[in-house]
Amino acid sequence: MSTILRQHAEQLFAAELEELKKNDTDKRPPNWQLSPQAVVTYLLGGKLKNGFEVSPKYIGNRRLIEIAVATLTTDRALLLYGLPGTAKSWVSEHLAAAISGDSTMIIQGTAGTSEEAIRYGWNYARLLAEGPSANALVETPVMKGMKAGKIVRLEELTRIGSDVQDTLITILSEKTLPVPELSTEVQAVKGFNLIATANNRDKGVNELSGALKRRFNTVILPLPDSMEEEIDIVRRRVQSFEKVMELPAEPPAVAEIKRIVTIFRELRAGVTLDGKTKLKVPSGTLSTAEAISVVNSGMAMAAYFGDGALKAPDLAAGIIGAVVKDPVQDKIVWQEYLETVVKPRDEWKDIYRACRDLGI
Repeated sequence: MSTILRQHAEQLFAAELEELKKNDTDKRPPNWQLSPQAVVTYLLGGKLKNGFEVSPKYIGNRRLIEIAVATLTTDRALLLYGLPGTAKSWVSEHLAAAISGDSTMIIQGTAGTSEEAIRYGWNYARLLAEGPSANALVETPVMKGMKAGKIVRLEELTRIGSDVQDTLITILSEKTLPVPELSTEVQAVKGFNLIATANNRDKGVNELSGALKRRFNTVILPLPDSMEEEIDIVRRRVQSFEKVMELPAEPPAVAEIKRIVTIFRELRAGVTLDGKTKLKVPSGTLSTAEAISVVNSGMAMAAYFGDGALKAPDLAAGIIGAVVKDPVQDKIVWQEYLETVVKPRDEWKDIYRACRDLGI
């Protein structure tokens, strides 16, 4: 068992990537580790000709993944867009792992991300001692990806200031990165491309300029269509978490996961699953990622402060924390849901009591 807390995708699924390479007979674009068809199989799962089973990394619309992969074979960059928690970063990481065998060329976008973080920086000790030189240059993931012909990931593009975002325009349109201080430039090697992720729900969102939007093909990743699909996503991700963290707890029953997913889907939609009761909608997104987090924290509670079996008291605090983001507005929404929906359901009495015991 690895002692690494979180392995990169290409490490965690090295065996699958190796089997796909062995069985991949389709044409590969320059510097791609796998063909586009094999990349889609890696993302969505499937059985190879030799019987090897590839696990699904993304559960959803196949066509969306095919469009994303096809985009990366062209000179257009890819923008994965959607609500928080729709697996944008997860898909981005696995696309980079499958295509380049390296998902580590990443820039995390924040309000403080500077132009130097995208283009290049300087080792100021060397700069003062030697002046501008190749040795004093600090390469960013973008520069490294251009030189090596690999996929670069830029997370939360809309968190970055608009003036810094536009640094990408020359890189994406001309496929060059000028370094005027050295009177040179870096030209992108075939295989280089950029995957950006963005959502429009976070505070501090900066709209993309028209010029930058034209450099991207946008793929919108939706929330899971069906209850079964969302339950399957949560179950698989929780199993992965339990394995990595080596929790001394039993695997969560599907029934417990179903209850969490039901609560989130009803509050997201503003109506109960049977369509009979309208509900107020909380301020948060209540995404699949948050459902996974609730179950994971419940597993930890069950493992270290319970009997190892996931029960309602282990989940209650996580559910409330996910729903009640605004202490005034969301508290009212949750209390109404608790009294009008949770309480009348006989099989949910334990959740009702556990939440009430927390005083909310």
